[in-house]
Amino acid sequence: MVWMVNQQVPRGRTRTWGAAFLCWLFIMLVTPKIPLSYKNHLYADMRNFVGVPNTLNVITNFPFLIVGVLGFVLCLGGGSFFNIRLRGELWGWVLFYGGIASVAFGSAYYHLRPDDNRVLLDTLPMMIAYSSLFSSFILERLGERIGLSCLFSLLVLAVLSTVYARTFNDLRLCMTFQLVPCVAIPIMTFLFPPKYTHSRYWLWTVGVCILAKMEALADMKIYRANNYIISGHSLEHLCSAIAPVLITVMLMHRSCRFPRLGEIKECP
Repeated sequence: MVWMVNQQVPRGRTRTWGAAFLCWLFIMLVTPKIPLSYKNHLYADMRNFVGVPNTLNVITNFPFLIVGVLGFVLCLGGGSFFNIRLRGELWGWVLFYGGIASVAFGSAYYHLRPDDNRVLLDTLPMMIAYSSLFSSFILERLGERIGLSCLFSLLVLAVLSTVYARTFNDLRLCMTFQLVPCVAIPIMTFLFPPKYTHSRYWLWTVGVCILAKMEALADMKIYRANNYIISGHSLEHLCSAIAPVLITVMLMHRSCRFPRLGEIKECP
């Protein structure tokens, strides 16, 4: 089994990254520039409770803080609680939970007074979380070496995408960066065997992320549909916070299915 998995991985790496690059290039060539408009900062629910501007859009970030801090602390304990046995894997999950906790602060700060400058603090932590999550998935499917290289590359790309969006007023890189994991994870789930059990949680996480984006797009429609109780954007925050919860449950219950070459000593 170990030999078969390691024979499959090298053949799939080039095809996977080649396909990803071609998809990115296609999107950048055929799609027009997507500027950041002032309309992006106008949300359906702008109510002010107890002196807090855009109250629900601010406080619905609190679940990110709870899950992020909890996961971060458990990872810092050495990863034994999550059955994390590889150092490179531990780095990925520490950064993921750190990014999730940072989303709570960055997004809350942005929603207190939405503008082009504050949105960077909302976007960058989310991009870091996406980078770490995707690289952790790649590490699980393709091995520690490629997973770590992806972690570094994706973190750099996350920062560059955010800077590009602010400098050139073009959101395409940021949007593509968030879209790619939602497409690649389901495909790679069926192409490459998982190292751990409970792999279905990856698909559930992607589904929750897609649902959250749909809620954000239907911000005002959802707000009107529920008689102005809660907006689609606030629901996006709550729904997005379910994703790290699912990941945490997966990490708590998973077990090693089989070792890969070079990792045999790491798995019982």
